[in-house]
Amino acid sequence: MAADLRPEPVPADRRERLAGLLQEARDGRREALNLIAADLTPLLWQVVRRQGLDREAAEDVIQTTWLRLLRHLKSITAPRALIEWLVTTATREAWRVQATQRDAQPVSPTAFDDVPDSDTLPEELVLRNERHQALWNAMARLSDSCRDLLRLVAFVRRPNYDAVALTLGMPKGSIGPTRGRCLAKLRRLLAEDRGWSVS
Repeated sequence: MAADLRPEPVPADRRERLAGLLQEARDGRREALNLIAADLTPLLWQVVRRQGLDREAAEDVIQTTWLRLLRHLKSITAPRALIEWLVTTATREAWRVQATQRDAQPVSPTAFDDVPDSDTLPEELVLRNERHQALWNAMARLSDSCRDLLRLVAFVRRPNYDAVALTLGMPKGSIGPTRGRCLAKLRRLLAEDRGWSVS
């Protein structure tokens, strides 16, 4: 059976919390914007990097996305759809940056003459894809709190534990131990999955 690759639905309570923070930001509470950014920057980072941008370009796109939110703060008509608004804005900006980069770097007819063929065999690609799918399947089996924590700390080079604690509503001192328990559970789930253990 084909794996369902659609994104997980956003829990209603998270939508409501973000919509409330957006309204507070409209009312001038700067901390509300910081909470929105702490919650959604890891997601935007993942969305933008999937478009194939390098780290520097991705950082620029994410910064532009947050600036656009500031510009349109009072004109967003569906606050409960804030996540979709930001993801769409970031994706479109990533596409724009990609197009600009392509236009700025014309390719000569001989540009790829010295590029070696990929060392990765089709069989290896299949195995790699199976392992990736096994990882996401295992992530889906974790509790919501574990998934949220691992997503926040996995896509940031040096996670800000103060922001993580604030976003997840947990004591800062419990982040490390909770992360360890969540990773141990993830390892157990992966060990049970043939798609992960196949070599």
